[in-house]
Amino acid sequence: MIKLIKSTFYKEKEIKKKLCEFIMNSSQLSIGKECRKFEEKFAKWQKRKYCVMVNSGSSANLAIIQALLNLGRLRKGDYVGFSAVTWSTNIMPLIQLGLKVIPIDIEIDTLNVSSNKLIEKLNKYPVKMLFLTNLLGFCDDIDKIKEICDKKGIILIEDNCESLGTVYKGRKLGNFGVASTISFYVGHHLSTIEGGAICTDDEELETMLQIVRAHGWDRHLTKQKQLKIRVKHNVNSTFYSRYTFYDLGYNLRTTEINGFIGNAQMKYIDEIINKRKNNFLRIAASIYKNTSMYYPIKYDHIDLISNFAVPVICRSQKIRNELVEKCKDKIEIRPIVGGDMVLQPFFKKYVNNFVGENKNAKIVHEQGLYFGNNPELTEEEIDKIIKIFTT
Repeated sequence: MIKLIKSTFYKEKEIKKKLCEFIMNSSQLSIGKECRKFEEKFAKWQKRKYCVMVNSGSSANLAIIQALLNLGRLRKGDYVGFSAVTWSTNIMPLIQLGLKVIPIDIEIDTLNVSSNKLIEKLNKYPVKMLFLTNLLGFCDDIDKIKEICDKKGIILIEDNCESLGTVYKGRKLGNFGVASTISFYVGHHLSTIEGGAICTDDEELETMLQIVRAHGWDRHLTKQKQLKIRVKHNVNSTFYSRYTFYDLGYNLRTTEINGFIGNAQMKYIDEIINKRKNNFLRIAASIYKNTSMYYPIKYDHIDLISNFAVPVICRSQKIRNELVEKCKDKIEIRPIVGGDMVLQPFFKKYVNNFVGENKNAKIVHEQGLYFGNNPELTEEEIDKIIKIFTT
């Protein structure tokens, strides 16, 4: 069986030995120096000013929405558009925090929202924010989407959990919006076992994210920022200052263990991405030629494709079902991320409309699957995958 992933993180044996030494010699395992070091390294690699590390990609999504609400950039009742094919915890924080959610259909050949699909929804709804998912390492015309959002004053946030390292028109995905969220869960491009982050160039937003991440207090802010917020709220006693809560927040903190693993993984991030790219290009060149069985996937507009998993959208449910049988006990497969979110039980319970509007998302949901792409795939495994999907 060719698994989606083979290791908890890249170079697992080597890093586990170092991790054991770190744990034994560390005086602190709660969030601290290793996490701050990782934030600095990752922000520099992503080419953003700031990175705020949290305990999961899902928490990153929650934190960015709460931060925008705390700052008054979003208000309860505002309309927020989101990619119809995505993961559940992109939408759940929007619903939980009182926003009106608007699914936006994807293009079947890129699996992502295009500027045309966005405009269709903007003609119907006064969208205040767009939560755009960069699915599986792909994108559509995100540069045009950014132009539309900038022109109309729409807050653009990217979920970049599956596209770490993909480059489109000279810019890394995750750098088009005001901020982007990332997952470091097992199997993602960079794994810290559990973990996530928000990257941004916006200092005010980064400060609020620090507050949201840890209970609403100021303990992880710089001394200068602590002084500013304490003066503003007339908190002049050291007895109370460490336990004053300035805005709505959670405990989304990660640990030094996750930070240490992240720092160890940063050494290999470009190697990981390059291997994923090469695996995908080889597999895609063979599989996607069969347009009688599969919808073609477009990726030649992308400078560097850092693929998360290889999607296959079948021309019919019958073909998809036959593939599922062919892969049984040979290749681990899954639906395309969470499929069409409109068809998920939680969405029907709390929103209960938009059914039938997202035709392409429905096709992906009913006729799609993906198999894993990881940097430890062997030549023999790649050959086996190609054979199963082309014969």
